[in-house]
Amino acid sequence: MKAFFIKEPGIITLQEIDEPYMGPEDVLIEVRYLGLCGSDLNAYRGLMPLVRFPRIPGHEISGTIVDKGNAVPEFLKKGDLVTVLPYTNCKVCPACRAGRPNTCQFNQTLGVQRDGALTERIAVHFENVYISKLLSLKELALVEPFSVGYHGINRGHVTENDIVAVSGCGTIGMGALFAALRKGATVVGIDIDDAKLALAKKFGASYTINALKENVAKTIASITNNEGVNVAVESAGAPGAFVTALDIVCFAGRVVTIGYSKHDVTINSQQIVKKELDIYGSRNALRVFPAVISMLEKKEKPYSDIITKIFHFKDTPEAFKYWDENTSGVSKILIEM
Repeated sequence: MKAFFIKEPGIITLQEIDEPYMGPEDVLIEVRYLGLCGSDLNAYRGLMPLVRFPRIPGHEISGTIVDKGNAVPEFLKKGDLVTVLPYTNCKVCPACRAGRPNTCQFNQTLGVQRDGALTERIAVHFENVYISKLLSLKELALVEPFSVGYHGINRGHVTENDIVAVSGCGTIGMGALFAALRKGATVVGIDIDDAKLALAKKFGASYTINALKENVAKTIASITNNEGVNVAVESAGAPGAFVTALDIVCFAGRVVTIGYSKHDVTINSQQIVKKELDIYGSRNALRVFPAVISMLEKKEKPYSDIITKIFHFKDTPEAFKYWDENTSGVSKILIEM
């Protein structure tokens, strides 16, 4: 079968690979849509330190079950439409012992530390497979990135009393926005692209700020009566956005950093002490796939509008090139298999 590899930065090649091995507890999935993640783009650019080349990218998956091992439970059936939890955990490291396998010390995410799903078929342990009878294959491909943002909001202990600023309104940021709104919070969307901000407003943000056109700190001060937001979520992976988060969060506030910065961040640690801030790292997603699937199944918002462009599998190199050249204007690219 065929798979696309990032052979080296900027170079994507199509190769023939062996069919996946399917153990007795595995499910064989025909991949139907694959979402490209920021980690995939950074790998393509040679800026993802966790990736070793050559690597098959891709971990935002939707597909159809085409076969299953003899020890797979009956509730998973051939023909089911599914998405996949793409992480691994060792069950024995400090994070796993603390009940946080999403940040397992030895985690291997599909397409990052191990080969991913930009191929025709993959075999996955049944415990990592999630079904929906109501979602389309396009919607199922959005579950994982929305879950990453959703988990970030859980990390920040967001409540209905909070004003939450989300910096970076791409797919993961929008997942954070959706989760904050579901918890009853007031949301401020911050980005440098007006189209993404328009989406944030469409999906329920009370305020939006273009960081290239406005002074973010002054605008936040006017929104919050000079107090600052209760929770600042950084999902852009930009050093400046993290610094801004410390500026705009209130005293005794919470900062959640989801974005994976490619550069070191210089911060004023006095702000952290003076404001007595809680700062939370947020990695992958913990036990939120069912909540995100339920949210999407309610069809309360046109969630698929987050999709910027769909490329066919054979045009995968063009998809990466397009995103590399139009970074700020892309929310989500899907590869249709």
